[in-house]
Amino acid sequence: MSHGTIRAATLKTIVPMIMAWENCDENEAMKCFYESHTGACYADDTTGLYGQSALYVFSLYQAERTETENNVL
Repeated sequence: MSHGTIRAATLKTIVPMIMAWENCDENEAMKCFYESHTGACYADDTTGLYGQSALYVFSLYQAERTETENNVL
């Protein structure tokens, strides 16, 4: 199975988690994810992040966003 196929399948689980956590719609969730460092790593085949579970990737995203928000405050 190609990396793109794996990413697309896993993203179908990650995006709803982001939508619920960020209280946003699907487009905003996708935008937030792919503009994050976690999203950039997820899109980069060399990191191998595409092969991790949706929950693990989401937890990285949450940690990144929480850290970013704490640094802004």
